[in-house]
Amino acid sequence: MINELLLTLLLSGAIALTSGLVGAFALMRRMALAADPMSHIALPGIGLAFIFQINPVIGGAATLAIGAFLIWLIEEKTKINIEAVIGVIFAAALAIGTIITPQEELIEALFGTLTSPSGAELIIGLSISAAIALFILKYRHHIAINLISKELAIASGIKTQWLNFMFLMVFAASIILGLKFLGALLMGSLIIIPAALARNISWNFNSFLAISAVTSFFSMITGVLASLYFNWQLGPSVITIASILFLITLVKRYN
Repeated sequence: MINELLLTLLLSGAIALTSGLVGAFALMRRMALAADPMSHIALPGIGLAFIFQINPVIGGAATLAIGAFLIWLIEEKTKINIEAVIGVIFAAALAIGTIITPQEELIEALFGTLTSPSGAELIIGLSISAAIALFILKYRHHIAINLISKELAIASGIKTQWLNFMFLMVFAASIILGLKFLGALLMGSLIIIPAALARNISWNFNSFLAISAVTSFFSMITGVLASLYFNWQLGPSVITIASILFLITLVKRYN
């Protein structure tokens, strides 16, 4: 039991750290509000996975990866605002996902569940989390320059199209990682809230990234422990804690 809890805390904590890092740049890119609808794109895949009795994360990952590629392609070809593109695809995915997901499995698909990861899930989850963190930390200055001015980024030799595509894939991957624990409905909130909190109290770029990651980590670990102790649903527990922390910093900032 203790070993299973430690494995759960290890994987969920790693996922939360990467979500915090990705969320900081999503907020800078004005994609924060897109995180929630983006996570809902996974719902049709989760529903199909339940029907065919395969790991729901695999199904969610497949539809989310396809959705992320379509969003990038439409944004690049049409120059439509990315939040508008995500909104359209989200609406279709949510409707289809709700229809095809078995009703008895719908709550788990939407809100996640607290189950100990298998050995394969642990290795894959930690590996992808590490890859996301390395990408964000390695290219953080390139991403920031691209956000400030695309023309400046191009003049600096940054491959903006490739960078935008990779960030969207990383954004999708961070959501995929958290589907097991927080579900399709709430995973996007773990990207949004810690970054918004960090913006309230950070004093420079690096502190912004660090505070966002640490807040996400703290919310996840505390949420896991609270859900075990009080027998609460994991997703709502984590997001409630993150929301309370955000409100505290909001009051502090404006008082």
